[in-house]
Amino acid sequence: MADRWPLLGQRWPLVVYLCGIVVLHVAGTAFFGSETIIRWVDVATFAALMACGAVCIEASRRLGMPAGVSRDLLSAWWLPVALLLPPFYALLAPIPLQILLQTRVRQTVIYRRVCSSAAIGLAGLTASLVFHGNVEELSELRAAAPAALGMAVVSALLFTVINTALIAVAAHLADPDMGWRAVLWNRESLLLDGVELCLGVLVGLACGLNVALLVLTLPPVVLLQRSLLHAQLQAAARTDPKTGLLNAATWQREADTEIVRARRTGDTLGLLIIDIDHFKRVNDQYGHLVGDQVLIEVAAVLRGQLREYDVVGRFGGEEFVVLLPGADTAEARRVAERLRLRIGCMAVPTDHEVITVTVSVGVAISNVHGDDLLDLLAAADLALYRAKELGRNRTCLPAAPLAASSAPAAAPIGELPGDVMDDPVGDLSGELVGELVGEAAAEQAEQGPCADAADGDGNAVRGETS
Repeated sequence: MADRWPLLGQRWPLVVYLCGIVVLHVAGTAFFGSETIIRWVDVATFAALMACGAVCIEASRRLGMPAGVSRDLLSAWWLPVALLLPPFYALLAPIPLQILLQTRVRQTVIYRRVCSSAAIGLAGLTASLVFHGNVEELSELRAAAPAALGMAVVSALLFTVINTALIAVAAHLADPDMGWRAVLWNRESLLLDGVELCLGVLVGLACGLNVALLVLTLPPVVLLQRSLLHAQLQAAARTDPKTGLLNAATWQREADTEIVRARRTGDTLGLLIIDIDHFKRVNDQYGHLVGDQVLIEVAAVLRGQLREYDVVGRFGGEEFVVLLPGADTAEARRVAERLRLRIGCMAVPTDHEVITVTVSVGVAISNVHGDDLLDLLAAADLALYRAKELGRNRTCLPAAPLAASSAPAAAPIGELPGDVMDDPVGDLSGELVGELVGEAAAEQAEQGPCADAADGDGNAVRGETS
């Protein structure tokens, strides 16, 4: 059933919420449609604004659209509909442009387009009701009366807030572990919302004066739309589409830059290769969609437990790489163990059960196991291989420091010096083991065995001292 109807494969709270939004939109369209007197001048204005939106989509179509959630400037055409026309048209406005996006730009599951149209339509309806309820004549807006302009700005803000809130609730229901701050606003999103608000009000003023002025507003909106998509495509080219982490090529470039900086300043840095144990079994037993969700959850743990300037990427398949600027051997070990333990506590829900995974980690340190990226990757890869041989779910370092020109050689099992961590906790010093065990015991007593460590203010510890 979920294969034919993807919506039914989502969480039931999300299904109920999305269906509720669509029902409200349909009911509102039916009600206001019966109450609205159709005038040809309104129909012509609506058609002109939708035509401008279509031109904007077509002019940017050849650039493509980044995978995942992307932003556009189509509110520049939806907002004037809400300000200049009866509320019925605000409910209709998203539908033709969403159909065009689905058929001409990128096909996605239908329910997402339908729910997006409903959310935008309800936001436009609210903005239209507020504006027309406080501005009696559109001539006040055409004359740029301060009260009418102020109400137009308020209505545009209301449109943005309601649309963002409706989408944010859906995103939170789809992933309850995602924080509200992440699904509501960030700095870039706020900036883009401000640009859309200004464009919508300006296009509304121009269209209110004379519909023909839309010809002058269209080119700058198209140019801004293309610039926005170009920036999003550039960002997408740097990241892995499944996890949102840096892709392998971008990670290598940024890691090379950090290594050159560390060599110039004399600092050390640590490199971790993290591999999900028995990941093929997850794909074979639960399917690739669950496997993708495991990758997403592991990436979320890595982002949450590392510093902003740590360089984190997906190296391919089930392997992740982390570069830790300023980390020595003890600190790199500590971070590797924290990541291993956190990922081991991670739970990924499926249709019938909750699954967990473990990881093996290979660690290498600059100036100890190599001086350039290739040497460090080779050393960490050898350490990872040894972790797999020793039973997985553990952290290992290379058997011995590498000569500058030599590749790491694997030592036979049982002949490795104590630098290899041979048990799940690893060959940590007694002090470090005591710290990790003490932290785990405190967390288990207060918040459960897999709760995030927190500082005295309740903030998640993200390894700022690593």
